[in-house]
Amino acid sequence: MTRSPSLRRMAMISLHTSPLAQPGAGDAGGLNVYVLETARRLGRRGIEVEIVTRSTSSQQPPEVVIGDGVLVRHLVAGPFEGLDKEALPGQLCAFAAGLMRLVARSPEGYFDAVHSHYWLSGQVGFLAAERWGVPLVHTMHTMARVKNAHVGADDRPEPPGREIGEAQVVEAADALVANTEDEARDLIRWYAADPARVHVVPPGVDLDVFTPGPRAEARARLGLDPTTPLILFVGRIQPLKAPDVLVRALARLRREGGDLASARLVILGGVSGTGSRDPESLPNLIAGLGLAGAVELLPPVDRTVLADWFRAADVVGVPSRSESFGLVAIEALACGTPVVAADVGGLPTAVGPGGVLVGGHDPAVWAGVVGDLLSDPAHRAQLGRAGVGHARGFGWDATVDRLISVYEQAVAPGKARAS
Repeated sequence: MTRSPSLRRMAMISLHTSPLAQPGAGDAGGLNVYVLETARRLGRRGIEVEIVTRSTSSQQPPEVVIGDGVLVRHLVAGPFEGLDKEALPGQLCAFAAGLMRLVARSPEGYFDAVHSHYWLSGQVGFLAAERWGVPLVHTMHTMARVKNAHVGADDRPEPPGREIGEAQVVEAADALVANTEDEARDLIRWYAADPARVHVVPPGVDLDVFTPGPRAEARARLGLDPTTPLILFVGRIQPLKAPDVLVRALARLRREGGDLASARLVILGGVSGTGSRDPESLPNLIAGLGLAGAVELLPPVDRTVLADWFRAADVVGVPSRSESFGLVAIEALACGTPVVAADVGGLPTAVGPGGVLVGGHDPAVWAGVVGDLLSDPAHRAQLGRAGVGHARGFGWDATVDRLISVYEQAVAPGKARAS
């Protein structure tokens, strides 16, 4: 694994959320994991990476060296705290100014390419790429028009301003990275992206951390009962992620009695996005369904502990209404635990043979599918084995191999922007 001859130093822009933030809290999620893991592996190939993000605390140092040739820069753009993602378009100019000052102090040709993540970063990214005369590679992660096509009754659609901003980034980017073939089709269908500039690069999973292990030992480390049927949800608590579907499904399972009357649901995550407008919505639902002792709401945990939670669970539920890929699904599969996921977006690709896809979000249907798996340990074991094999094809090194190929095509002679 040697360095690409075309690349010496990359700029990655992740404006709205730092790769150092805890996934599952605030706006941090799969995007954070993606940026950090790909940057580290690029650094190990000898390609230096500078990740530029917005400072959200006066205690954050301007620069953080995280090793492997990766540096995180925090730029001041707006108030440190209390500024949600919806307010960030008003800070794009301030962030861009900080980015321009950063490179003004650097030698000419300091960066070879820019990779922006999420539309807000893309708005700054295409300005920076034009100014520096380098190609822009962009990953959407989520798309407003796709989300709006699947918005739930208790959520609100993404604003037109975001749709316009995304369309501008799609037009400006030299290369667009899609997580799956389905996302590539969405870019072409919903944003008229040039198919020649769309490249499919599946995200990865850390196969050194997320590994199979005995369920009983994982439960013992977490202080869990060894026999209770356990459903796990991991992610931000907001309508788009739909944890309420699992709560309602659990209520049905427990009402039916039998072996599943003692089933429990653990939710690992923090309130985020539109869920922040009514943070008591999920706790109130749990209480109203009489599930106070059956559902546990826990804060996000680090990756090592998260891997134990995946191993400890009988089933991991991913009922998202929209999902560009679904890192939670592939991480659970890598730990040998089957996944029940909504049949949307990139989840079919992430789940593969390691789980069951559910059409729609009817809690009765979800209760039936989850209940069948909880009652059939042989089927769970079969899915678990298939899932481990499936996950092995999604290591982060494979992702970075493909990304380097995309970068090299973008910086090839005749494709770079004129300086």
